Amino acid sequence: MVARFTGRGGSDRGRTFSNVSASYLRGLLLDGRRKSMQPMAERLGVDHQRLQQFISSSTWPVEEARARITRRAVQALTPAAWVIDDTGFPKDGTASPGVARQYSGTLGKIGNCQIGVSVHAVTDTASCPLDRRLFLPAARDPEHAADEAAAARTGRRRAHCRIPADEDHRPKRRLAVEMLDELAARHLTPPVVVADADHGDNAHFRNALDEPGLHWIVRVKGLATAHPPDAVPRQPPYGGLGPRPKPRYRTRPVPPAGHVRAAGRAAARTITWRHGSRDHLTSDFIVLRVRLAGHRPRIEEDGTVPACRLPAQWPAHLPKPSHHWVSNLPTTTAQTKTSPDLTKHYSVQRP
Repeated sequence: MVARFTGRGGSDRGRTFSNVSASYLRGLLLDGRRKSMQPMAERLGVDHQRLQQFISSSTWPVEEARARITRRAVQALTPAAWVIDDTGFPKDGTASPGVARQYSGTLGKIGNCQIGVSVHAVTDTASCPLDRRLFLPAARDPEHAADEAAAARTGRRRAHCRIPADEDHRPKRRLAVEMLDELAARHLTPPVVVADADHGDNAHFRNALDEPGLHWIVRVKGLATAHPPDAVPRQPPYGGLGPRPKPRYRTRPVPPAGHVRAAGRAAARTITWRHGSRDHLTSDFIVLRVRLAGHRPRIEEDGTVPACRLPAQWPAHLPKPSHHWVSNLPTTTAQTKTSPDLTKHYSVQRP
């Protein structure tokens, strides 16, 4: 099975590689609380140094194995969406790569941890990671150091952690886009991309999804603003000097909550989707059309901002909407399909 994913196993060296890698996989899958090298080797009855060398110093390329595994996972799962997610890994020390005091959703606060950005293929009942990147905070990049002494200390820590010299600090949204590009190079395309507000509030991230023509639903919070769908940009008069001014909107954009409250609760529809831990999941949703504003929106040649969907969850017991999303799904997509897609993010933690 290992050779099936790695493409190795024909030569003596390949068979040795397959035997060690198969032992490592068995150690991960079999019973036993501790999954470090020595306890696994004791349970398997093999030399733990061979397992350690397989992980720390093997020279086999991982790209082909990862490509085969992701293709097989997508074929087996038939995902309804791909979810971009951030996960925190609490740490006690400072020696691991990327460790810093930063916000972790796992902890629910700022703490000493690593952050992993991942892409998961999900259905209503299952999820499978397709790719993952370790986020490198600015504090672990010498280019962002306050002075030369701080840069030298950061460089020593990077060397101790064996962080490659070409790895620098990049925003999480860029890591997510890089993973989507890499998966696209493997001829894998998401049905729809779902992300939380850490990514969705960023116009650059939404534009990066638009460029290859991906469908997306992303959550937004207070940073997003939008014009009504019937808003029209006006052409300012030309003074005769310099380039002609571009058309611009004269109406003031408002946050998503303002558009939803203007539509009123009467516009909401009750939708029931997958089974939860106790019963079906049911809530009230409103789906409107708006034109996103905010910082650097994507503008067409005629000055218009493309219209998009604004779904909002407004439970009957709350005086105002609880969650807002924006989406570029086509207008032919039924609201009964759009609303369950909004919840795919939570399938990563609670399949």
